Amino acid sequence: MLKRAFDFLAALGGLIVLLPALAVLVVLIRRDSPGPAFFVQIRVGRNERPFRCYKLRSMKTGTPNRASHEVGASAITPIGAFLRRTKLDELPQLWNVLMGDMSLVGPRPCLPSQHELIAARRARGVFALRPGITGLAQIRDIDMSVPERLARVDAEYLASQSFAGDLRILLATVRGGGQGDAAHR
Repeated sequence: MLKRAFDFLAALGGLIVLLPALAVLVVLIRRDSPGPAFFVQIRVGRNERPFRCYKLRSMKTGTPNRASHEVGASAITPIGAFLRRTKLDELPQLWNVLMGDMSLVGPRPCLPSQHELIAARRARGVFALRPGITGLAQIRDIDMSVPERLARVDAEYLASQSFAGDLRILLATVRGGGQGDAAHR
């Protein structure tokens, strides 16, 4: 209950405070490459329910709908590289947190096509959690290209989660913990 209340208030405050920055980023994305500024993708959420995940578009329009480590760096736009490096592409996910589809901290939501990761998370009970904007795996630089390892760390978070632990993960993320996804690297 405390986690959801914190998530809701932090997401609401974050959206209000960051709205001007989001507006600037929208303009920069639209000037950088043709296409919409926002990217919407179906992801797997809590209890394996699909939901619409919102991000700032960091790849070229028409890029295949696959995990970013399967697409490659050539699909990333110039402003997209900056957005991924700074994690600013994740800002619209505050809306997902506000709506209750996501949490600030939890396992990153995967695509429905990532069957190996889904099976590994299912086996470890990870889908009992809301997916997060950041998580233990992200600050340890583990991305979705290593499904078994990612699921193990997600399960570690499930077993040890606490409000204080979430605050530590958020602080580590703000300080630059994690270097983004495999496509960016």
